[in-house]
Amino acid sequence: MDTIEVSNLNRQFLFRQSHVGQSKAKVARDAVLRFRPHISITPYHANVKDSNFNVDFFKQFNVVLNGLDNLDARRHVNRLCLAAEVPLVESGTTGFLGQVTVHVKGKTECYECQPKPAPKTYPVCTITSTPSKFVHCIVWAKELLFAKLFGDKNQVNDLNVRSNDACSSSENTNDVFEWRDDEDFEQYGRRIYDHVFGYNIELALSDEETWKKRNKPRPIYSRDVLPDKMTQQNGNVDKTDDLSSASAMASLGLKNPQDIWCLVENTRVFLEALKLFFTNRKKEIGNLSFDKDDQLAVEFVTAAANIRAASFNIPSHSLFEAKGIAGNIVHAVATTNAIVAGLIVIEAIKVLKKDTDCYRMTYCLEHPSKKMLLMPVEPFEPNKSCFVCSSQTPLSLEINTHRSKLRDFVEKIVKAKLGMNSPLIMCGLALLYEVGDDLEEDMIANYTANLEKVLSELPSPVTGGKMLTVEDLQQEFTCNIYIKHREEFDEEKEPDGMVLSGWTQAPPEKKDDKTSIGNGASTSKSLPTEPMDAQKDIKVKEISDGTASPGKKRKLPEFSEGCTLDQSNEADETRNDKKIQKLDDDDDDDLVMLDHWGKDTSKKQRLQ
Repeated sequence: MDTIEVSNLNRQFLFRQSHVGQSKAKVARDAVLRFRPHISITPYHANVKDSNFNVDFFKQFNVVLNGLDNLDARRHVNRLCLAAEVPLVESGTTGFLGQVTVHVKGKTECYECQPKPAPKTYPVCTITSTPSKFVHCIVWAKELLFAKLFGDKNQVNDLNVRSNDACSSSENTNDVFEWRDDEDFEQYGRRIYDHVFGYNIELALSDEETWKKRNKPRPIYSRDVLPDKMTQQNGNVDKTDDLSSASAMASLGLKNPQDIWCLVENTRVFLEALKLFFTNRKKEIGNLSFDKDDQLAVEFVTAAANIRAASFNIPSHSLFEAKGIAGNIVHAVATTNAIVAGLIVIEAIKVLKKDTDCYRMTYCLEHPSKKMLLMPVEPFEPNKSCFVCSSQTPLSLEINTHRSKLRDFVEKIVKAKLGMNSPLIMCGLALLYEVGDDLEEDMIANYTANLEKVLSELPSPVTGGKMLTVEDLQQEFTCNIYIKHREEFDEEKEPDGMVLSGWTQAPPEKKDDKTSIGNGASTSKSLPTEPMDAQKDIKVKEISDGTASPGKKRKLPEFSEGCTLDQSNEADETRNDKKIQKLDDDDDDDLVMLDHWGKDTSKKQRLQ
């Protein structure tokens, strides 16, 4: 579904400057046909999760080669390949790291057999009250402020929305972020600025206990940074060209994204970006979510994060750096992409030849280990406890059935953790929820009403001891979830207010300033895990044996004579028994997580 951006041009040879803005799939096809004109390629500029790309669509192929950019899409394709019984060659790169893995139903593990590292998340209180790192400011600007101003107005948000000038009036209940009829753009922008960077900081300072062992932040008001009339002299003098209307930087004459703006410049960018959103993109407001490819959104988040950072004595960052953090970007290396692309083709040829004994999962390292940069590993057998490709072992969900709504279950478990896109939920024979284009209006209304009911008050009450069946018809995937009622949860350790067991989740990351941040996903849940869906700094991690089924250990391959890869490079290599794990982020570059390869054992293996 992607289109070509300027930043894509340095890491491949299919796209040129003239292609910027066009479909990646269509341009790639045209480029390949120039040097291989007699082959057949059908491009689709579409979302791989669209309903027309169903199991029947996947059945027409002999092999699927994945180069997707997020965990959710990868899980989706994995399930379709399992249902269609089509081999899948997975791949990803991030910087100097990369991997290629082969997944064949019943013979090797599927993409979801091994846990993906959980996205980095941050306590709400840290984000809203006591940030200590720039990433905290980015999360605040992206997930709270941007979402509050430009996203769904009905979404619950942890930002303080009460106005400081309404304490003694009925306005006390009004949302300060609402536009007032008697305001112009600058008045509105300054009011928002003063509220989030001034009044809210003063409010936080009133809790003296919080600051006994912390450095106190300083409130920042727009009048102290910019004189009342100064914003009229900031360079945006009646500019009407497309660039200046889409970019606060262009409007203000700021050109270098690697410059670190001072407080005055950040303030001007903040106010100008806010103005441009409301003047040029007013129809989008209420439906916007942060997109790293949206220049104006990146400018707004960068400026807001830097102003908040200034308040909390945290060093400012350039737009280039802030975009990388906010968009979870690890910049691509062309040679890594070339190596991984070659490995994809090698494994695809083996799959087409049905040369199963020679399948390899290959990991590309940043630094040589035992004189090797490419580490081949024999594919792992299917994980018998995998809820996706094994026999249907029920999952277990601890949840407060008297407080949690069906919507919470759908969003936090069914979609975020199980990766379903079009779920159908049943309790016994009762259908509680369903999505689809062919539903009658009264059914849609009924299911929508169910979303807002707590589990124990549904038409077929969901209480402790009940079994829920969750199905995604497009993925042809079904799982059962055993419900356990639980009264209380730790808000810091269990922020979702529910705990899913039997679902392979990697252990949490050790606390480290350089830990990569979660996207999404969503601080999502993203996060990526996100995705997380996955972020700025690449770390080598040890994943304990407890994440895989008992008794299974990956081993380095002893290649059979039938394999035809180059055997000239021999090296003695040892392997500890920790597992290799992969992490996908939400950008074009995919993060690979490797354990330590340097521990010696008595067993030596020959490697190709």
